Amino acid sequence: MGKYASLELDIYSIFDQQAWRDENISARPTNFTSSNSSSEFIRLNVIPASPGINRKSVSGLLLIEIFVSAGVSTKRIFEIADILDEHIVGRYIQTNGRVTQFASGSTTGLDGIDSDDPALYRAEYNISFNHFGVLQ
Repeated sequence: MGKYASLELDIYSIFDQQAWRDENISARPTNFTSSNSSSEFIRLNVIPASPGINRKSVSGLLLIEIFVSAGVSTKRIFEIADILDEHIVGRYIQTNGRVTQFASGSTTGLDGIDSDDPALYRAEYNISFNHFGVLQ
């Protein structure tokens, strides 16, 4: 498996674990479309940005869009950002000889009412990563 496919698989695996499902926050890939609207969910966007230490490695940014109901306090956005920190910050995933390691800190910014659905308020959570693949 190539570095980009394995990177995405490793990152998405976080949101397929029971610990994340217990949070009861739907996680969707960035290109996911659905007519089933929800008042609260996150959308994942894996952004490879620079080459790593070998041809199987890459560094980048995990951008997570947080969506909550518009017209209420931003407190829930920050609660979700804290939950994301618990699951991601400083953690690493080791799978089949690959390692994806996340930074020791994250950032969250408020973006305002979502342009596609004014019933939702949007924020961005960002954390950098390094993905180390195995040369064969």
